[in-house]
Amino acid sequence: MATLIPGNLRTTAMGILPHDEVEPALKLALLLDIPFWPQLPRLSFYEDMYVQAAEHFPGIQLFPEEKTLRFDTTAFYEELPQLLAYWDDLDYFDISPSYSAVYHKFLNLDLSGYIAVRGQMEGPVSFGMKILDESDRPIIFNDEVRPLMMDFMARRVEAQLVRLKGKHPNAFMFVDEPGLQFVFSSMSGYTDLKAKEDLDRFFAQIQRPRGIHLCGNPDWEFLLHRDLDILSMDTFTNGEIIRCYAGAIKRFLARGAVLSWGIIPTWYEAFGEANLDQLTAYLEDLWETLVQGGIDREQLLAQSLLGPARCCLVNPDRTQTVTLAYAWLREMSQRLREKYKLQ
Repeated sequence: MATLIPGNLRTTAMGILPHDEVEPALKLALLLDIPFWPQLPRLSFYEDMYVQAAEHFPGIQLFPEEKTLRFDTTAFYEELPQLLAYWDDLDYFDISPSYSAVYHKFLNLDLSGYIAVRGQMEGPVSFGMKILDESDRPIIFNDEVRPLMMDFMARRVEAQLVRLKGKHPNAFMFVDEPGLQFVFSSMSGYTDLKAKEDLDRFFAQIQRPRGIHLCGNPDWEFLLHRDLDILSMDTFTNGEIIRCYAGAIKRFLARGAVLSWGIIPTWYEAFGEANLDQLTAYLEDLWETLVQGGIDREQLLAQSLLGPARCCLVNPDRTQTVTLAYAWLREMSQRLREKYKLQ
């Protein structure tokens, strides 16, 4: 099956950057083969990924001074008619300028010289687990709110994807789902069967190409069986586990999907101990394990991207480590593309 997202070990990254200024963050993102619009929570409360996802969702209460957001059930039912009145207006679900200065600057750029561009939105499972109601209960457990939330978040992702495709025909979306790693915990109370049902409903409403990014360690078999066009993962941390999923990865690639290997650490301590040669060798060794498990090497490389391992906001040097990590990422891509003679 033909792929919808360019691979061949080109570079991209997830959305959050530690910058508190728009231009340097945007400049860094534009250095990658597949650029994205950065989310900058250090710049503004409204640049937080959960706050951006919450725009227009009925019942949401924002507290910028406390840097928190909550959900009020009574307000949800009061505000629901307004949302439904706008339901067919896709533009209503896109991110407004007050919720992201970076997104609209990105849209005003000439992006035609890139092979693809990428956007992102917080995923419904993580959003539902994060946002608490007046009883401190995650809204994902509210059987009346959750279906509407799934459909609402799908509209938000679809709106952004349509907008980005208007700028570039090869636009695609990451749905950030850090909460998925908790679904498989016995402490969650939100089962993998319910997550399967909800995510299948969610993605069925979004045009291709679209996929999931997460930095944690979920059930990889579960994710590789979802109808995704791309899966972005923290390979630096979870590589040894990922080695065990050759069969599922083979089926994932056979559908034309792409894997984004998050291999360069972006947090200060790990980066300081890392070595580009060793990271490259580690990734190639991981690939070799998958090839020995029955995956065609040429197909694997053709349907792979390279990225940082994860976002990082807590480095003592603020943006320096992340900037160096992006430089290493571009260097690794160049080396491997030359080695394997990839166009």
